[in-house]
Amino acid sequence: MNAAARPIKNIVFDMGNVLMTFNGPHFATRFSDNDQDAALLQAAYFGRGEWALLDAGVIGYPTMMRIAEAHLPERLWPNLHDMAAHWARYSEPIPEVNDLARRLYEQGYDLYLLSNAGTRIDEQLDHCPAYPLMKGRVVSAEEKLMKPDPAIYELLCKRYGLVPAECLFVDDNADNCAGAKVVGMQAFHFTGDVAALAAAIGVSPQR
Repeated sequence: MNAAARPIKNIVFDMGNVLMTFNGPHFATRFSDNDQDAALLQAAYFGRGEWALLDAGVIGYPTMMRIAEAHLPERLWPNLHDMAAHWARYSEPIPEVNDLARRLYEQGYDLYLLSNAGTRIDEQLDHCPAYPLMKGRVVSAEEKLMKPDPAIYELLCKRYGLVPAECLFVDDNADNCAGAKVVGMQAFHFTGDVAALAAAIGVSPQR
């Protein structure tokens, strides 16, 4: 936080690769028995441009499934269906960030979630340790808005009565951080360095 910035009161977390892992190639390996089939499953489901439409709430999961089936041999459709139903169980908490979130909560910071994700996001959040500590969330598919559109950050602040300048937004995507800054939020581009994130907030990196 620079000297001119207002004190941070609210920490707004992205989910994927901040609080929880999101790794399509890894997920696909759990639903196939060889690397070639895993690559096909990844490309047909997580790797397609239509995945962003799912996060945007423009299409639903049945449509995404039909698109993926059209790009896979029929022998892999059962694997695809199994993966689509169960991949979220292999999205794992990132321990250091979740531990930091708990310490921030204990120190009086208010925590929020702002994620580009589909309507089944709770299948990941139900095993995210930090999520029960949060005061609110905004999810792209539920709102038909996506980061880095400034409107989604404004929606979060309006819904929960937040002053943008008192919020630190944490995301692994630099463009999403830029979108937060447009509306007056402070932002931190997370690349895996939890100590740097703690320093940006102004707390110790460890308990």
